[in-house]
Amino acid sequence: MVLLILGNPSEDKTYDRTYYDNGKLKSEGWLRYNVKTDYWKFYHENGKIASQGPFAYGKEDGYWYFFDKNRIRTKEGHYEKGEQINWRLYYDNKGRINHKCQLNMSVKNGYCLKYEDEKLISAEKYSNGEKIKEWSNFDAFKKENSISDLK
Repeated sequence: MVLLILGNPSEDKTYDRTYYDNGKLKSEGWLRYNVKTDYWKFYHENGKIASQGPFAYGKEDGYWYFFDKNRIRTKEGHYEKGEQINWRLYYDNKGRINHKCQLNMSVKNGYCLKYEDEKLISAEKYSNGEKIKEWSNFDAFKKENSISDLK
């Protein structure tokens, strides 16, 4: 592991880089008092980006992106104090959304929508991780729900 230190020592904020055994960059970002802060990037062993997003007090906090080894986005979503919140979007291998779910404290809480060829094919509603309703077509879903609920 190689550590590169930049910044003002009076703030005890340093820029940290770690490397795989093959010499490729593994992670990079800011540390404050040896705790992850600000924006970070993590890499696959082949050197391509794996994930990126902000930290606050050592926990994911803000909007994060995740990628496979070929740099195709696999998912993205919000974190707050290390917990997944709001909408989490999941992508197929062509970069299209194949489902998305609302989360609270990393648990499904709200809607989960499934897509095929960019068309809604089913929907589910959850309360604290428990499925409470399921729809198999968009017309039935629209009759019972406000589309504004999906924003």
